[in-house]
Amino acid sequence: MNRALPDVRLRVPTDEDAFAWHRVFADPEVMEFHGGKAAELSVYEELTARQRRHDAEYGFCLWSLLDDSGEVIGFTGAQPWPREWGPKGEIEIGWRLGRAHWGKGYVTAAARMTLERVRAAGVSSVVAMVDSRNTRSIAVAQRLGMRLAETFTTPASQRQGHCYRLDL
Repeated sequence: MNRALPDVRLRVPTDEDAFAWHRVFADPEVMEFHGGKAAELSVYEELTARQRRHDAEYGFCLWSLLDDSGEVIGFTGAQPWPREWGPKGEIEIGWRLGRAHWGKGYVTAAARMTLERVRAAGVSSVVAMVDSRNTRSIAVAQRLGMRLAETFTTPASQRQGHCYRLDL
């Protein structure tokens, strides 16, 4: 069954969005595959500042994801893969959403917008790095038409992950 996706907006994160991200990601369920707890506020302040630089330099970033009322409910977007291991030099798409909004199509709608925007910026392919236990994110990657390209073990956690790819 194909249901209608919700209306979403993506915007370059503001200074204030660091507080919203910190609040939304304080839920241990949201952070289950990202270390289990929210980072300190200063991490989100640096992350939102870096995303503003990415937007200016590349034309894309991890955008703040807003619902139809204008509330920040997470982020979705793309950025160069930031680590020394994995798909170095490639563009990764990603998403993180507040628990109250799971299962409603927000991430799929926003990720499709992300693909349109990175394609328009001249990106020819993207990857999504997903913890192999994260069935929700795996389902989103598959709905986007991404295919499993490889499996890997993360150096820090020693957990198995999946690298999904999509040619644009």
